[in-house]
Amino acid sequence: MMTDLSAFPITRKWPARHPDRLQLYSLPTPNGVKVSIMLEETGLPYEAHRVSFDTGDQLTPEFLSLNPNNKIPAILDPDGPGGRPLALFESGAILLYLADKTGRFLPEEPAARYETLQWLMFQMGGVGPMFGQLGFFHKFAGKAYEDKRPRDRYVAESRRLLSVLEGRLKGRDWIMGRDYTIADIAILPWVRNLVGFYEAGDLVGFDDFAEVRRVLDAFVARPAVARGLEIPAAD
Repeated sequence: MMTDLSAFPITRKWPARHPDRLQLYSLPTPNGVKVSIMLEETGLPYEAHRVSFDTGDQLTPEFLSLNPNNKIPAILDPDGPGGRPLALFESGAILLYLADKTGRFLPEEPAARYETLQWLMFQMGGVGPMFGQLGFFHKFAGKAYEDKRPRDRYVAESRRLLSVLEGRLKGRDWIMGRDYTIADIAILPWVRNLVGFYEAGDLVGFDDFAEVRRVLDAFVARPAVARGLEIPAAD
């Protein structure tokens, strides 16, 4: 029996070729690739749709019908809780949902589960917003500002966050120790973006963070990560 997703307006703009698969609406940004990497790591069947910021796709009524906050990524899972379709936005919430759905990359033992979620929140509340602001003031429109105090504020905070991460990773393979989790999937794309796309490695003194570099290298070497970083592909 074919799954019917026609009740969701987003499918009018991005028709589902495979409506029985999870639908991903995204771009390969640090927040976007968190979900594509998780999907690649878990092996869940999915269909990726590119939400082009260049043409304002995120502001269309169809996209806003799924995410009124007009941000990527978002998903539509035809096989949600109780077998009913579930639409979900916010990358952290999606990672948690997919971990629970598949039983992977999130410890079952309560203390370890909450400790993992603590580091997921560390990314959502600190790493993402601060690294993103640094990117704005260093690479984008903010770089033209004569007053460098805003940039320097985010440089200092980004360096502090990297120091926290450096301390956590000493003696550990991954953020939670030997086990790779959604905490790594959330945080490491942002670290990669900071030193790569934002070209802020020198600015934050990234060479001082050998443990972060070690784990970032291990992360990008994972085949599922390499695939997820390119999804959705350019048109």
